[in-house]
Amino acid sequence: MRAVVQRVAQASIEIADEASREARREMGAGLLVLLGVGRNDTEQSVDDLVRKILGLRIFEDETGRMNFSLLDTGGELGVVSQFTLWGDTRKGRRPSFNEAAPPDVAAPLIETFARKARDQGVRVITGKFGARMEVALTNSGPVTLWVDSEGRNAP
Repeated sequence: MRAVVQRVAQASIEIADEASREARREMGAGLLVLLGVGRNDTEQSVDDLVRKILGLRIFEDETGRMNFSLLDTGGELGVVSQFTLWGDTRKGRRPSFNEAAPPDVAAPLIETFARKARDQGVRVITGKFGARMEVALTNSGPVTLWVDSEGRNAP
């Protein structure tokens, strides 16, 4: 799994194909995670990434040092499926998404990620898998990290 993690003061996710009031989800301070699932990802990948992201010490203490995690601060979590994180742009100008998991594999793993974060006591907002969404955020810091379930750095 690949994630772009942004420390935010606030964020919102609006689902374009839903007209109801519930189509807009909002959160306060915490982390917004753009989450992509690869072909070889499993529930173990989810466990590793949830543990890593919720434990990242990227919130400031009273001296301004990044010393606290989302769990320490009681912050909120936004999760947005983002298959384009698996886009391979090494050849040509059109990205290849061959390494992204198919929807029937990816959707349940993203739902599992959100559920496991909730199980840790975190308030979680999510987008809708496969839907067009408008994501708005105020990046705090700014702090943005690439996190990979296999411990790789950004390609």
